[in-house]
Amino acid sequence: MVTKDKQYVEHMDALQAFSRGLQEPEWMLQLRLEALKQIDSLEPPVIERLRYTRWPLWQVPNLTGAPAPLSIDPYEYIEDKADTARVVQTGNDTVIETLPESLKEKGVIFTDLHTALREHPELVKEAYMTKVVKPGENKITAFHAAFMNSGLFLYVPKNLELTDPLEAVFIQNSLVEDSFVKHVLIYADTNSNFNYVEKFLTKGDKKNAANIMVEVIAKAGAQVKYSAVDQLGVNSTVYFHRKGYTHRDATIDWAIGVMNSGNVIADFDTDLVGNGSSSDLKAVGISNGRQTQVIDSNVVNFGNSTQGNIFQHGVILDSATLTFNGIGHIIKGAKQADAQQESRVLMLSDKARGDANPILLIDEFEVTAGHAASVGRVDPEEMYYLMSRGIEQEEAERLVIRGFLGAVIQAIPLKGVRDELVETIERKLTTK
Repeated sequence: MVTKDKQYVEHMDALQAFSRGLQEPEWMLQLRLEALKQIDSLEPPVIERLRYTRWPLWQVPNLTGAPAPLSIDPYEYIEDKADTARVVQTGNDTVIETLPESLKEKGVIFTDLHTALREHPELVKEAYMTKVVKPGENKITAFHAAFMNSGLFLYVPKNLELTDPLEAVFIQNSLVEDSFVKHVLIYADTNSNFNYVEKFLTKGDKKNAANIMVEVIAKAGAQVKYSAVDQLGVNSTVYFHRKGYTHRDATIDWAIGVMNSGNVIADFDTDLVGNGSSSDLKAVGISNGRQTQVIDSNVVNFGNSTQGNIFQHGVILDSATLTFNGIGHIIKGAKQADAQQESRVLMLSDKARGDANPILLIDEFEVTAGHAASVGRVDPEEMYYLMSRGIEQEEAERLVIRGFLGAVIQAIPLKGVRDELVETIERKLTTK
């Protein structure tokens, strides 16, 4: 039997060897070791309407640095486009990294996080788990800070507007047993403007945990459009934490398709700190089989004249569960702030369980806030209209659902990703 003290020493030794093997700066190693000390003393974050403490989220990753015995061909999942700004990772390995020379010359950095820690340590240090997500917030953030084993760093310099999206593809290697502890750090400098598109996929059927964190920092006047399609596998138990931090007049817009097949917590947060900043979150989810998915969205208005919108639509099939928790919080002093949210759920099975929980926390008088929520079935009048035009019932139902989820689909900038999201929706619907 391994005691906690012995296990702690083993983990500490493994982290030191792992960090030094990657040539991480000393501050990164100390951050890991300090987080390791805190794990057992911290509680997991509270997720409304969900008890998940027995979920297998604490699977310590393999830190030996040895390559996975079974590799993945990334071209099963992507097209070969040499001129695209793209990073593709299979498991913990970066297998494709392309960035046009024109963007390199302008100072764009788009690389795996380990490379960024070696080549741009001070820039990473400024942003990594300092303002957006902090290691000591809870048990999950501490675990992540200690055991992060792969990731991505994107930096877009001041006053630079990019016309073509930057694309990241992360393929979880579940051909082997290994925890997926991924960190994405996006740093948008002053007045920058760009689209970032992300996909999470799983290859293989081993039972693995995934602890995924995304930090987005938008400096003054920056505009970030973040799109993602999540398709992790049925045997992946996942905690997503995507969080943004806005400075004055900055914008972070999120468009996220939560299309995983296993049990998932998707925690989407934005802190509107600078005056005049804004965030628009659009998220859609489909739960089927016996899976449980919770989408927990939280926008906090700290600054004056800030605007936060939450728009969540979901569909539930079979015996699955889907819960939307939406929290709009206006802090005392955030005058002229605006917090709006809408959460709607369609249930397509008598055994499905759905919930929509809108919460407004208002600590200031001179503000605007509102919410809407509903849980129900497909509108029979819409079905009647479509069927009266000669459309079969199953196809009519799918059209209604596509329209119900359409706002997020249209917000994704890449046509190929939009098409993939539509295909994923179709695939999940055909299993009912």
